[in-house]
Amino acid sequence: MPPDSPQATQLKIEPVQLRDIALDAVTAPGRVGIDPNRSSRLLLPVAGRIVGVLAKVGDTVEQGQPVLSVDSPDADAAIAASLQAEAAERQAQAALMKADADLARTTELFDHRAAAQKDVLAAQNDQAQARAALESARAARYQASRKLELLELKPSGDARQIIQVRAPVSGKVLEVNVAPGEYRNDTGTPLMTIADLSRVWISSEIPESAIRLVHGGDRVTITMVAYPGEEFEGRVARIADVLDPQTRTVKVHVEMANPHGRFRPEMFVTVRHAGESKSIPVLPMGAIVQEYGRPVVFLERAPGRFERREVVLGPRSGDFVPVRSGVRAGDRVVVDGGVLLKDR
Repeated sequence: MPPDSPQATQLKIEPVQLRDIALDAVTAPGRVGIDPNRSSRLLLPVAGRIVGVLAKVGDTVEQGQPVLSVDSPDADAAIAASLQAEAAERQAQAALMKADADLARTTELFDHRAAAQKDVLAAQNDQAQARAALESARAARYQASRKLELLELKPSGDARQIIQVRAPVSGKVLEVNVAPGEYRNDTGTPLMTIADLSRVWISSEIPESAIRLVHGGDRVTITMVAYPGEEFEGRVARIADVLDPQTRTVKVHVEMANPHGRFRPEMFVTVRHAGESKSIPVLPMGAIVQEYGRPVVFLERAPGRFERREVVLGPRSGDFVPVRSGVRAGDRVVVDGGVLLKDR
């Protein structure tokens, strides 16, 4: 192309530069999820009628805050069992005191040859049985008091004590599956879901061919459809132990801070794991021209004279693309207008 031709003025020529690029970068789609270590599904401790639902969907609750109140016949049964256990313990204590006194009296009589040895042995046996009965009664009382403690009930005869069900974790109420007035006898069905969304999990599926590049604790870059132009940082928290035989991928979970609540479960994201950086020639995307499906660039050999050069490219990094082979740093390459040379 003659240097003084009008087309030559449309060509932009720049030297090839070196940049530190992560060549083994892994990019995969993913979605925002709840950190399973920071969420809880609330269960009823006992069967009963729901008196009140004290938290609504979207409410922020603190750990230990009452979220449900339940009227349960098990509460009366627990109080009665505690009272009976205390009475049994007192009775066992009195029986042991009597056995101790009987043994002391029998031993004294035996010392004065007023009782037979078999009477002493019988008194000792009665004392041992009374002591065992007391230990059993104390264990039963402890078990009954522990149940009262877990249900937060008072060890008294007050009727109809209401059980307060408290939030097991701090966070937001994401789901409520119960209403006041319902009677629930299935204590295995979750009534409420509470999750701490200050940290979220990003679940992504990494191809089998790239899983060797990802390790637990690695830092990754996350972009979101909801926030174009922004990048966020996360950390690989867990890599699945099993490969999906259908998709030939491995599920990777990334932990990411969410202090302002911007990241909501089920948002779509893109996860990028940058491998080890290497200094390599890079070109702007405008320098790459496709010929018969192959990427080529045009090197300036002299003013107005250019050479086609087929190149091998790496994964794109921003506005640049790394060149694995075909050009070297310092080579002058047409970075804009290369299509004008394509048919020459």
